[in-house]
Amino acid sequence: MATSAVTLDKIVSLCKRRGFVFQASEIYGGFESTWDYGPLGVELKRRIADAWWRDMVMAREDVVGLDSAILQAPKVWEVSGHATGFNDPLVDCKTCKGRFRADRLQQAACPRKPSRHPGEHADCALTPPRQFNMMFKTQVGPVEDSAAVAYLRPETAQGIFTNFLNVQQTMRMKLPFGVAQIGKSFRNEIVTGNFLFRTREFEQMEMEYFCRPEESAERFDYWVGERLRWYRSIGLREENLRARPYAKEDLAHYAAACTDIEYQYPWGWDELEGVANRTSFDLSRHSEASGRKLQWMDPDTKEWLTPHVVEPAAGLSRLVLVTLLDAYAEDVADGEPRTVLRLHPRIAPITLGVFPLVKKEGMPEKAREIVRRCLDLFPVFYDESGAIGRRYRRQDEVGTPFCATVDGQTMQDNTITIRDRDSMHQTRIPLDLLTPQVLGAMAASR
Repeated sequence: MATSAVTLDKIVSLCKRRGFVFQASEIYGGFESTWDYGPLGVELKRRIADAWWRDMVMAREDVVGLDSAILQAPKVWEVSGHATGFNDPLVDCKTCKGRFRADRLQQAACPRKPSRHPGEHADCALTPPRQFNMMFKTQVGPVEDSAAVAYLRPETAQGIFTNFLNVQQTMRMKLPFGVAQIGKSFRNEIVTGNFLFRTREFEQMEMEYFCRPEESAERFDYWVGERLRWYRSIGLREENLRARPYAKEDLAHYAAACTDIEYQYPWGWDELEGVANRTSFDLSRHSEASGRKLQWMDPDTKEWLTPHVVEPAAGLSRLVLVTLLDAYAEDVADGEPRTVLRLHPRIAPITLGVFPLVKKEGMPEKAREIVRRCLDLFPVFYDESGAIGRRYRRQDEVGTPFCATVDGQTMQDNTITIRDRDSMHQTRIPLDLLTPQVLGAMAASR
């Protein structure tokens, strides 16, 4: 039974203490809203990405993968509208020199009086809003002039649209089909914060699903439901998830529909993933600007059509935060407080902890043998330091779902004690059943 609610401060502390996430450039005082993933954090992120890729691409016949470049021709961003329209309204305070998004003043705190919002304090002197483009600009080549200007991509989607023909023709894809991608994106956000929730450098998991125009509404509904199902399959609690459709007046000019999949963060409901019906906007724009016909020919009717696109777009970095928030719990075990991450075995950074009960009588060697046997199947951690209860607690705190202990009986009959993280129940099983039991738990709910 949990004893207290999760807070962002508890997650930040846990991440630093246990090697999930560190402040970037920490030895130099850090750098605003940039984070380095430690040994357990990078493993958690990789396993979430692997789960997404397996379910989104490998387990489907109608979706293939792509890895497009971070640097694209500047024309890509002109045609997509990012060069002129990827803006947020910016206001400055002449008094405190703070900068805020004009459309989110009610979500910000005044630096001089945090109990109030910017503009509500007597000393506040906000400037009129002005548009601020969020793309990071850089130079390509040795000469810095206007011809050398390039941008770090603000989204991965455009690389999929510009490769539509390449993918469709080389893979002989027929509608409907999708192209998926995981990669870094960069947005020069006016305001960052809430740890990993909003940063200027982040990873996205996006898929563009191309379909006939008359099928787009049905496909959109399907992907909203499918994405909710997937989040539940990796262990997120249903009560912390919801779908919030956009009102018509809130839609982007190119979108026929959009629904945010939201999560209940410590600060309230906020976005986790967006699913959008982008119509044929992107393909039509790039087709017109490039002179290439980004269309698909129906093999039966021989008619050409410009597909509509349904886009499920998730932030991998944000999902790392969400899995930690959702899994975090505090309870009491054996009369002592316990911190535990109830991560699904499929995404836990360590799947199995292996311990010798004592450092003698051949137990460490036997435990090492088990580790070697399991390493090709899932992440394993060996620990022989400290009392067995203390070792269990260390693995509970980093989300390890199972711990196996080699003891005197193991040396006699080749059985082993396996402990479940959530129930703390211990069962003795034949050693040959250890890996099948763990693999079965990893596959559950897939």
